[in-house]
Amino acid sequence: MGVNTAPSDRTPGPDVVRALAIFGVVVMNYHGYLIHRGGARDGSPAALYDFFDPWVGPLATRFAATFVLTAGVGVALMTRSRRPGVSWVLARRGLLLYGAGLAFDFVWPGTILSYYGVMFVLAAVLWRLPSWAVGAVGAVAAAAGFGLRWLVLERELDGLRTDWLTDPGSRSPTGLLIDVFVNGTHPLLPWLAFLCAGIVVGRSLGRPGWRVPTALVGGGLFVVATLVSTAASGSRRSVLLGADPWSRSLVYTASALGTALLGFAALTWLAERYGGTRPIEFLRRAGQMSFTIYVAHALVFNLLVDWLDVVKPGGLATSLTFAIAFWLLALVAAAAYQRRFGRGPVEHLYRALTN
Repeated sequence: MGVNTAPSDRTPGPDVVRALAIFGVVVMNYHGYLIHRGGARDGSPAALYDFFDPWVGPLATRFAATFVLTAGVGVALMTRSRRPGVSWVLARRGLLLYGAGLAFDFVWPGTILSYYGVMFVLAAVLWRLPSWAVGAVGAVAAAAGFGLRWLVLERELDGLRTDWLTDPGSRSPTGLLIDVFVNGTHPLLPWLAFLCAGIVVGRSLGRPGWRVPTALVGGGLFVVATLVSTAASGSRRSVLLGADPWSRSLVYTASALGTALLGFAALTWLAERYGGTRPIEFLRRAGQMSFTIYVAHALVFNLLVDWLDVVKPGGLATSLTFAIAFWLLALVAAAAYQRRFGRGPVEHLYRALTN
């Protein structure tokens, strides 16, 4: 017997954003991991390869940042009713995600899940703060990430050791702590800023005119960050004023946050404008299974690339074809599964263990 899963009380916009953001995550991950397997990072046309560079290109981490911002929106919507015990639910979900992320890292190195988990643990406290305080926490996280990177840069230029911070030991307690906050692929300093921004935006959903100021702030952040990064030159400025995700600079955070805010505003408008149409319905349902799709994309990659040797590491065309094929199949399968059974298998297990 099928499950009626057409939710009347669930805002469709964030689900559509998740579905499209996961597509970008799959594209960048598949390209980067195929490069690690021997695929080409450079090629012709060079501008296209630079655009899709998964580490320092203009698209690097932006989809993941949008996903984290949307998670913050989800926290705001989840805690809107202020029902008893919601903080403990968030904390349990965060702890489970952190543990699962550490295990999943052996399957998919660099996974965002453990960082996501710690953000949810912190969200158990953050949601109780007024919006201005949540925004202040995000600003402090961005500034702290930038300050630590500046400290490391200055010590490196002076010939001093920095391995106590940059290489503390991958599985030691100190290493795990520093990895989550400073030295990992998605460290809370500055990535917590994206979650905090999402909480603030999520609290404005449903209010008249929320989308215009959100888009204006996002556009302003992106434009200013782009102008500053374009003017950056020299060993210090290229790091401190660069838009490279690994710089942890305020310019990078502002740029990534700007595009995340713009994307969220635009895509939620499209979801509302064309709600009920077949494309939006597919995206809405698939977005509700984004956790399952994320896990599946790593398992499918390992199966087809590492175990069965079906997909050979190649250039950008190989990465894009592989990512698009997976996403389209995942989109159709997830929408059909969600329509019949409700929550995805990973989402169902996740909630069963934490609610």
